[in-house]
Amino acid sequence: MTFCKHSFARVAWVIAPAMLFGCGDSGDRTDSDAAPETRGVTDTEIVLGTHTDVSGPVAIWGVGSINAARMRFDEANEAGGVHGRKIRFVVEDTSYQIPRAMQAANKLINRDKILAMVLAVGTPMNNAIMPQQFEQGVPNLFPISGGRQMVYPFHPMKFTQRGIYYDEMRAAVKYFVEEHGKQKVCAIYQNTDYGIEILEGTVDQLEAMGMELVESSAHEPTDSEFTAAILRLKNGGCDLVMMGTVHRDTILVLDSARKMGWDDVSWVGNNAAYGQVIADQESGEGYYAFVHMAKLYADDDKSSDVQAWWDRYVALYDVEPDLPAMEGFRAADLVVRALDHAGRDLTVDGLLAGVESITDYTDIFGYSLSFGPDKHSGATESVLSQVQNGRWVVLEQSITY
Repeated sequence: MTFCKHSFARVAWVIAPAMLFGCGDSGDRTDSDAAPETRGVTDTEIVLGTHTDVSGPVAIWGVGSINAARMRFDEANEAGGVHGRKIRFVVEDTSYQIPRAMQAANKLINRDKILAMVLAVGTPMNNAIMPQQFEQGVPNLFPISGGRQMVYPFHPMKFTQRGIYYDEMRAAVKYFVEEHGKQKVCAIYQNTDYGIEILEGTVDQLEAMGMELVESSAHEPTDSEFTAAILRLKNGGCDLVMMGTVHRDTILVLDSARKMGWDDVSWVGNNAAYGQVIADQESGEGYYAFVHMAKLYADDDKSSDVQAWWDRYVALYDVEPDLPAMEGFRAADLVVRALDHAGRDLTVDGLLAGVESITDYTDIFGYSLSFGPDKHSGATESVLSQVQNGRWVVLEQSITY
C-alpha cells in the first residue's frame, strides 16, 4: 500500500485518515503553481476556515458566531487587511455530524489550504478532527467547545477563548452546595464526549467535597422523550441537576419536568445550553447557566463601542446578536491581533506566537483574557446567569472552584 507524504504514523489512523485527509490534489499541481511556503498565505491573502453547524441542532451557535466573525474580518479587510493581506474565511456546514465534519475538514485542509481552523463547532467534531489536523500543521483556534480536549493535554496548536465545561461544572457544584445548601446532586447528560465531561466535572467536585452523585441519566443527542429520565431523577430526591445538554434537549428536559410538576429542584447548565431560545420557553424560567460571557439585550446600557457593534450586526443580518455573535466577534478580533503581531513574514509558528503574545486583552464587552507560551486557555472565571421573566440575568461574576 502506498501512502502520500503526510500519511499518519499511528496504526489506528492508517485507514480512515488516509481516506479523509488524503493527498488532496497535490498530484495535479506543477512546479509553476506549487503551494507557498506557508499554507493558506499568499502575497495578498490569508485563508482561514471552519467546520460548523448552520443547519443542525446547534445552528444557533454556528450561524451567530460565523456572522460576527465575518463582520470582524470584513472590518479588517476594509481597513486594508493585515500587513497588506486580505482575510478569506471559508465556512463548511456539518449539521453537527462527525462524518460531515471530517469531510469538511478534508476540504478545508487539502483543497482550500487553510492556515488555521477558527471557531470550529462541537466537542465530538473537534476531538475527531484535531489529531489529523495537527499532523497537517493546522492550528485549532478558539473552537465553539468547552471540552477539556480543546486545551488539554497541552499542544502548541490548541487555543481556546471560552470557559472549560469541566471547570464550569465544578464551580457550579461548589457554588450551589455552599451558597444554596444543595445536598442531593444529580446529572442528566448526552452520551457524548461533551456530556461525559459534564458528568466527570460534577462527580469530581462532589468527591472533593466528600459527597456522592445521587442519581444520573444519559441519553442520545437525538432523543426526544424524557419522561422516564425525569421520573428517575425525581424519585432520587435530587435538589440540584447538572445538565450536559444543548439547546434542544435542555428545553425538552425542562418541559418534561414542568409537566410533571417537579418544581423544587435547580437545573444548571453551561455555555452549550445558554441562549435566548431557552429563556423564551415558559419551562426555562429559573434555569441557571455558568458561562464565560453574558448575553446582551437591545435595551441594556451599552458602551459606544458595543452599541456600534450591535447596530452594524443588525444592519448586516437583520437580527439581534446573541452570545454566539459575541464569541464569534471576539475570536475573529483575537485572530486579527495575532496575525498583526506575527508580522508580514507570516508562518504557522509566527501565528501561534502571535496568539501567545496577547497577554492583557479586554474585549469590547468588558471581559478579559490572557494567553502565553504555557497558557492557551484565555478565560479562567465563570459568570452565573439565570432566566428571570424571559431574560438572562447575571447573578454572580468571577466564580471559580
